[in-house]
Amino acid sequence: MTKYLLLKHYRGAPAPVNDVPMDQWTPEEISAHMRYMRDFAARLQDTGEFVDSQALAPEGTFVRYDGAGCPPVTDGPFAETKDLIAGWMVIDVHSYERAIELAGELSAAPGAGRMPIHEWLEVRPFLAEPPTSTR
Repeated sequence: MTKYLLLKHYRGAPAPVNDVPMDQWTPEEISAHMRYMRDFAARLQDTGEFVDSQALAPEGTFVRYDGAGCPPVTDGPFAETKDLIAGWMVIDVHSYERAIELAGELSAAPGAGRMPIHEWLEVRPFLAEPPTSTR
């Protein structure tokens, strides 16, 4: 089994087919989208392929090490909203092909008009530990 990150962007990938930003959806369209996401996760829980998922707010803070014990914090400048991460799902599957298959299904979550978004998802395998020497 290999873990993969299915990364959802607000608008950083190529434009989805149903290209209406979520802040322009009706409450019913948002509910339908969230229900699809929950149902998708529940189905993967049943197969043992679901690890975790979270939706992320667009707000955030940058922090970095400064060498003096008091890291600087800034509210920006941030990348444009189109570059922010909307959320993610971690899956644990037997193959890359299965990860791609599931990402394709997740891409069909409904959006405006309750029609599938056909959004692009970034599929990233978790970095595996390097082999350890037995010497």
